[in-house]
Amino acid sequence: MASGLEIEDETENKGSMWVLEQKLDQPMDEEAGRLRNMYREKKFSALLLLRLAFQSLGVVYGDLGTSPLYVFYNTFPHGVRDPEDVIGALSLIIYSLTLIPLLKYVFIVCKANDNGQGGTFALYSLLCRHAKINTIPNQHRTDEELTTYSRNTFHEHSYAAKTKRWLEKYASRKHALLVLVLVGTCMVIGDGILTPAISVLSASGGIKVDHPKMSNDIVVLVAVVILIFLFSLQHYGTDKVGWLFAPIVLLWFILIGGIGIFNIRKYDSSVLRAFSPVYIVHYFRRGGRDAWTSLGGIMLSITGTEALFADLAHFPVSAIQLAFTVVVFPCLLLAYCGQAAYLVKHKDHVIDAFYHSIPDRIYWPVFLVATLAAIVASQATISATFSIIKQALALGCFPRVKVVHTSKKFLGQIYIPDINWILMILCIAVTAGFKNQSQIGNAYAVLFKVDQGGWVPLVIAAAFLLIMYFWHYGTLKRYEFEMHSKVSMAWILGLGPSLGLVRVPGIGLVYTELASGVPHIFSHFITNLPAIHSVVVFVCVKYLPVYTVPEEERFLVKRIGPKNFHMFRCVARYGYKDHKKDDEFENKLFDNLFMFVRLESMMEGCSDSDEYSLYGQQTERSKDSLLRDNPNSAYCNFDPTISSVDSIVQVKSPLHGNNHSGVSSGQTSNQTEVNELEFLTNCRDAGVVHILGNTVVRASRDSKICKKIAVDYIYAFLRKICRENSVIFNVPHESLLNVGQIFYV
Repeated sequence: MASGLEIEDETENKGSMWVLEQKLDQPMDEEAGRLRNMYREKKFSALLLLRLAFQSLGVVYGDLGTSPLYVFYNTFPHGVRDPEDVIGALSLIIYSLTLIPLLKYVFIVCKANDNGQGGTFALYSLLCRHAKINTIPNQHRTDEELTTYSRNTFHEHSYAAKTKRWLEKYASRKHALLVLVLVGTCMVIGDGILTPAISVLSASGGIKVDHPKMSNDIVVLVAVVILIFLFSLQHYGTDKVGWLFAPIVLLWFILIGGIGIFNIRKYDSSVLRAFSPVYIVHYFRRGGRDAWTSLGGIMLSITGTEALFADLAHFPVSAIQLAFTVVVFPCLLLAYCGQAAYLVKHKDHVIDAFYHSIPDRIYWPVFLVATLAAIVASQATISATFSIIKQALALGCFPRVKVVHTSKKFLGQIYIPDINWILMILCIAVTAGFKNQSQIGNAYAVLFKVDQGGWVPLVIAAAFLLIMYFWHYGTLKRYEFEMHSKVSMAWILGLGPSLGLVRVPGIGLVYTELASGVPHIFSHFITNLPAIHSVVVFVCVKYLPVYTVPEEERFLVKRIGPKNFHMFRCVARYGYKDHKKDDEFENKLFDNLFMFVRLESMMEGCSDSDEYSLYGQQTERSKDSLLRDNPNSAYCNFDPTISSVDSIVQVKSPLHGNNHSGVSSGQTSNQTEVNELEFLTNCRDAGVVHILGNTVVRASRDSKICKKIAVDYIYAFLRKICRENSVIFNVPHESLLNVGQIFYV
């Protein structure tokens, strides 16, 4: 029997328990270092780029594109006093569109992305790769060897290096940065709920222009029906919705651009002087406080810009830049200039100025397209919210929800049913509650209008912030509990190959958040039950601050202890774009486990003292030859009958024909040597049990009342309603074993 003392004698530093621990269960440096960097970014052809740019019109730019429906009305809710005010407001709109969406986002911020991924959390992940600021310290240097773990190097005395050291110095700074990220993210979600409401309500309001006596309740009812239809389409996915919506948005931009040219020529071409920023200065001098208050309406012209950045997960940067510069930007400028030219001559038509400025002959066709475009406008913020929630989920800042990947071609295109219906309910509530586009315009958080509806996005953002913050707090405390309560490998080895228990046929997959060490749930399990499976695999599933982990680099496998212990560790790594729910997760895990055994068996001169690490230079060459001779062997079930001196090492197995088998040093000599692959296959056939820890977090008795409310009620409620890990890993109910324990914080 290989005991802990015998293993210790083989180490160079005898008597050192710490060295023993490091020898037996080091993080997977060698395993990660030998993985080939096979992943490459896709290169887009010109034809595909045009296709994606076309699709982005229907997903990314609908919100920006429908702003002309309501901007001037919300800028001048009490009417236009002086035609020069229209010129000043137009100048503000022109430079707002130029400076923020065009220059800032499309050509600067969109380039500051995480391998093509946008949004606040994507930038936070990028920071986490360059600095040790992640509040859940589950990363290791082996993760930095991933192909997608790209980061820049900078000089030690550079400003970036100083900022990095400043952030890493105190935990409070890391925490403050996370809170800032959460606040920014939640504000985007809060504003995003208003966008579908104001867009659809403004579009349906065109009915009253032709029928002034129509009740406003009918307009609201039409808007609600349209919103329900919009959110019901989301399950088809961004790719299909984009193809459906893109022609509508393209037609919309052509129409508003054409109408703008018509109005400029017909009413007043002098509005083009608004391209001079001098009129902005005149506008504020003349208008005083009212001019500053009107900025709330001006800002509506750039709503959806933050969604543009978050929607980078759905489309490449080049496609978004192409669509904006060629179609979106020029058409918007023409549309606003045309409306301004109309308002200079018709000051009393500021309410529904867009519909009043439409030529009579094409009024109803444009109304129909405007209504359809308003439906599309909501798509940008909805898709952005899905991306934001997925990123927050991956970083441990949001409860587990169902994420549906709607496209096999584009990984970032997702649909989240729970969030979709929550957004729908909130949008309907805002639409039915305000009943007027001007009041919804007030709801965009302008300090002067908080009491007029500006509190709505603040309350929504605060609710999401509380959910994210408390979930992250509970997740962090559970991880700290696992870290501090993990069991020493020396203790496990001291139990002997049988672990002091009866080893029954089968494979036990013990899930843990730890990439090293034995989790507390395992000791809790073997303390209370008299048996454990013949093969034990500690499975660590963790998200990394990268957008994706290539399939061939996802799993790391190593052996823990001597061979006759039959204990392994498997680390499965995911990025925040990856689909964690994998119907083939168990099969892929065993494929990689079998590959590990085959590669290990091919090592020449392998002894008990050096078999705790997987790959060496010789093993890598053996892997190459194995894949060359049998290219399908990397991801298939291995044939247990294969037996050759070069590929198989005979191991001593505790498995007998009986339904259970105990292992001790006295029985070792009587065991039959069998192929380890065959042994593992037989154990798998005997049954696989997924052992999940169900750690209940509770506030200690001496905790303050706010902490008790946060932990015992809010976090407990979120855990109750969120998805179980067993569902995410597609674990059959009959193969699931939950090990419960209570942890007090």
